[in-house]
Amino acid sequence: MTQTYGHPPPVLLTATLVPISLLLIANPLLPILLPPALTDILPLPHQPTLPALQANIGFALLAFVGAVWTVPQIGGSFVGKGLKGRDLLKPGGRTSGPWVPESLGLPCASWYIALMMLFIPFPFSHLFKGEALEQFPQRELTLYLSSLLSLLTATLLGFIDDLFDIRWRHKLPIPIIAAVPTLLVYYSVGGVTSVVLPKGVTGWLQSTGLGWWIDGNVVDLGPIYYLYLILLPTFTTNSINILAGINGVEVTQALIIAFSVAFNDLLYLPIWPEAFLRLINVGNPNEGRILEWAAGEVVDRHLMSLYFMAPLVGVCAGFLWHNWYDPDNGLLNPSRVVFEKPPPVRTRVTLQILEVFGLVKLERIPVRSELTKGSHEEHSSHEAGQIISSTNLTIINFLLVHFGPMHERSLCMTVGAVQVACSGIAFGIRYGVGAWFYGGERR
Repeated sequence: MTQTYGHPPPVLLTATLVPISLLLIANPLLPILLPPALTDILPLPHQPTLPALQANIGFALLAFVGAVWTVPQIGGSFVGKGLKGRDLLKPGGRTSGPWVPESLGLPCASWYIALMMLFIPFPFSHLFKGEALEQFPQRELTLYLSSLLSLLTATLLGFIDDLFDIRWRHKLPIPIIAAVPTLLVYYSVGGVTSVVLPKGVTGWLQSTGLGWWIDGNVVDLGPIYYLYLILLPTFTTNSINILAGINGVEVTQALIIAFSVAFNDLLYLPIWPEAFLRLINVGNPNEGRILEWAAGEVVDRHLMSLYFMAPLVGVCAGFLWHNWYDPDNGLLNPSRVVFEKPPPVRTRVTLQILEVFGLVKLERIPVRSELTKGSHEEHSSHEAGQIISSTNLTIINFLLVHFGPMHERSLCMTVGAVQVACSGIAFGIRYGVGAWFYGGERR
């Protein structure tokens, strides 16, 4: 009997989503591919304001369906090639637990990149009929292709990390390498390096003799801005990569962040129903805008962002379908580490120095001692089973210390709730508090 991995794919949902996605993708191409004689006769669907966005939604649905069906089909092949491991927090642990496939982010990332490549013609489909080649938006195409190149580089380097288990100090620069194509294109198209200063900062900089650096309330950071752009992907990538240990926690965070960015992009697009805007009494109902000032280049930037975010939401949701908690398993607690062998020299020296100053207390115990089966310290003032503290300073252990042991599913949902709250705070700062600090509408 062949071993299967992941949850069973939803057959009925797939049969529903695939035709819908294909119709959404084909609709913007019909006026281009069909001859005028047929377009005048056939009752073609009405073309939306942004046809490429409609096709992008179709690609997002295909991203979900592809991820849902790809994981169980490829999981067995990965295990056969040695890309496998055991879940240390499940019954059996590293000794007798079932083998599970690893590096399944690779097929999902490959499927996402393939869809984004197939999507390339759609943002420019309106130029394929009756437009001169000189009017082709080379800048937008260059930005799109450089983003794909960065994604390909990140996927390759990430898979190399899975194969060779690169140390953290070596994997930190990986996002920097992947971001080089995008940074170079950003520079070549004259990317902005200026930032708007909050109220009060302008006067403070002038008082310190840096008034020459300021133009009104805007300061040009120059090379410092590119340093920020280099550090940003390093932080965003590793902030998700380091949050691991339970099923679903990484992809849940990525899904929530991608959905938050996509929702923010939608706020800038003129696609909102007039009746809805009049009901909530915001924006410009006649033009379908929630943000009245959102027009021109700012719309194009957020539309390009949405092109990448919508399929990412789909592929993350499809991967999360399988990367979820198994209800047959038990509780999750912070991990413990016991040195069965002498620790490395640098570790021993560091611990001995801390012991000399009385900051830690080290005990030498036999390997087969009962104490090595899970060292603990009893506190009579706490209830049995309650977690007192953890030296593994992650959000996961922070939640376990303050809320106690919980099921893996509950812990993953709690981490997701924290991410939703953080996204809500970010929206509040951006569209609420931001106007107080910067004055007026900030774009």
